[in-house]
Amino acid sequence: MIIQYNTDKTISGKERNEDFFTAQIASELERYQSHITRIEVHLTDQNGKKEGLNDIRCLLEARLEGRQPMAVSDQADTVAQAVSGALDKLKAALDTILEKMQNH
Repeated sequence: MIIQYNTDKTISGKERNEDFFTAQIASELERYQSHITRIEVHLTDQNGKKEGLNDIRCLLEARLEGRQPMAVSDQADTVAQAVSGALDKLKAALDTILEKMQNH
């Protein structure tokens, strides 16, 4: 499973942050890794440099073998909260899809 990490110009894409969040994503999605070929992470600050509530957006796009890509997103006050929220949504969506695949 390849994890591609992307940020906009207002969010720090420092290697330490990238390593931390890619490790978190890999750990959280470990049980799905046989079905996922690539995860794309897109972090953006909706308000740019201005302050605001829930202005950090994390979009996770999962590419599954033999299926169309799927995407989920979450908005929060911090990058960590946005990534965590998007991961929760992605795991729920993957559970649903994989359950349907097993039933067919």
